[in-house]
Amino acid sequence: MSQPIDCDEFRRWINQAEHTLRLIKADIDAEGYDWACFKAQQAAENALKAALRSVGHYAFGHNLLALFRDVKEMCKNYDKEIEECIAYLDKLYLPPRYPDAFPEGYPAEHFTKPEAERAKSCAEKVIAWIKRCIKECH
Repeated sequence: MSQPIDCDEFRRWINQAEHTLRLIKADIDAEGYDWACFKAQQAAENALKAALRSVGHYAFGHNLLALFRDVKEMCKNYDKEIEECIAYLDKLYLPPRYPDAFPEGYPAEHFTKPEAERAKSCAEKVIAWIKRCIKECH
C-alpha cells in the first residue's frame, strides 16, 4: 500500500460492516431472507468503502462493482470468487426492499434461505479480503 492509511476511518467503516454482518443471522433465523440479502450487500459496501475512505478516496454510491474496481487497484490480492461475490451482492441493493421490484408479490416472497446464506457467505469473504488488504489497521 503506497498511500498512508487512516486506520481510524478504516475501523469506523469496517466495524459497521462487521456489525451488519452479525445481524444477518437473526434475519435468516426469522426467515427474513430479503433483509438478510440486503444487509449482506450493505456489509460488503461498507467494507469496500472502508478501504477507499481509509486512503482519502471519495467513495459514494451503492454500485459495488464500481467500488470494487477502485479497491482492486489498492488490494491486488483478490481472486475470482471475490469478484463473483461482488457481482452477486451488487444485485441485492434494490430488489429486497421494494415491492415493485418484482412483477407480482413482494420481496419477502422472492428470496430464499440458500440465497440469503450465499449472500452472507459472500459478505464474509469480502470483509475478510478487505481486512487482509488493510492489515496495518488491526
